[in-house]
Amino acid sequence: MHIHILGICGTFMGGIAVLAREMGYTVSGSDANVYPPMSTQLQQAGIQLCQGYDPAHLDPAPDLVVIGNALSRGNASIEFVLNQGLPYTSGPAFLADYVLKDRWVLGVAGTHGKTTTSSMLAWILEHAGLAPGLLIGGVPNNFDMSARLGQAPFFVVEADEYDTAFFDKRSKFVHYRSRTVILNNLEFDHADIFPDLAAIQRQFHHLVRTVPGNGLIIAPHDDRALDEVLAQGCWTPLERFGLTIRDDGWSARDIAPDGQRFSVYWHGEMQGTLEWPQIGMHNVHNAVAAIAAARHAGVPAPHAIAALAEFRGVKRRMELRARINDITLYDDFAHHPTAIATTLAGLRRRLGEARIIALLELRSNTMRMGVHREDIAPSLREADAVFLYNPPDLRWDVSEVAKAVGAKAQAINNIPDLVQAVAALARPGDHVLIMSNGAFGGIHDKLTEALKK
Repeated sequence: MHIHILGICGTFMGGIAVLAREMGYTVSGSDANVYPPMSTQLQQAGIQLCQGYDPAHLDPAPDLVVIGNALSRGNASIEFVLNQGLPYTSGPAFLADYVLKDRWVLGVAGTHGKTTTSSMLAWILEHAGLAPGLLIGGVPNNFDMSARLGQAPFFVVEADEYDTAFFDKRSKFVHYRSRTVILNNLEFDHADIFPDLAAIQRQFHHLVRTVPGNGLIIAPHDDRALDEVLAQGCWTPLERFGLTIRDDGWSARDIAPDGQRFSVYWHGEMQGTLEWPQIGMHNVHNAVAAIAAARHAGVPAPHAIAALAEFRGVKRRMELRARINDITLYDDFAHHPTAIATTLAGLRRRLGEARIIALLELRSNTMRMGVHREDIAPSLREADAVFLYNPPDLRWDVSEVAKAVGAKAQAINNIPDLVQAVAALARPGDHVLIMSNGAFGGIHDKLTEALKK
């Protein structure tokens, strides 16, 4: 069977392509932005890539067209598919129908931490010899791949609430029919498709409805938005987790200030102590959730704790990019005020009084719309110096945030000036944290070169 994927270079659709190729299908794809590293990974997998959405890429006609959620009516390839009556489906529906059928799906949902928690969970199962399949919106360093079929029955999937396709506005995660579900947290995000938090809660309620009665839902002790979701109806056993000392459910106790050591308890009984290189209370939270989910799949908590001691993190999640002249550069995916604040708090606890220079690109659709503009300045509190990228195509002026942060912040309109300003300020012993869910104009390499000079 020949499958052509429209929007193939996105992380999720690229993962779908890898899975389809691994299943023995002929796979090709189109995208408006075909460039490394995703293009290289796909080509190495034997997948033909086409630049742009010329309908000629669909001639001869494939057996099935898989359409990414970034494409909409008016796109030349979409119009061709519809006019010619070509068989088509969405990425999540393809995953459900062709990959997840008859698998024990472990889905990780939530506003924050999906990629990291999914990676932790997949690694615990791998460490236990269960060789899970996986589809994750990032590259776990323990696997060096974001997608694979693995062996039955287990499959770990990052369960995203974003919409499915132009013809299916349900959240992606309702397609997966997860048996084990982590509901990590819930805040307002994706303002480009959801009008308010209640609309996202409705989709999470639909997810809860799909979990079987012999499955398991894992949710925090203290997340009001998720409690409201569960109050709408829950037909599945529920286990709670958190960082507070409680004798019901899962908890982390005796937590080191930087989160690099803590003990895990289940109904008041200690299961073990984890020492690892990850930092921040958010990662402690993620780890406890992953341990709980792995237990449902048959991995005892002490074994899961031992696995996480060897967890090497995820690319672009507090990833150490370079150390030049005793100046350390990190890359982080933070794209929401809560994620920014928790990332900086974790780094501050690890570094103590060392100076932190924060660079932020507001690239997500929600951030570009200015939805969280009043929350950005407080989230940057732990940084000693702040540089905000203020591109000309942004819908609002980031200088507003710089003023709210104070004298330690400045907004800069282009990448070369931003690189020059940071390089001029940085001195030995500093830690530079680059935060963006995009390429940030290649600033990582440009700043590295500038600091070398």
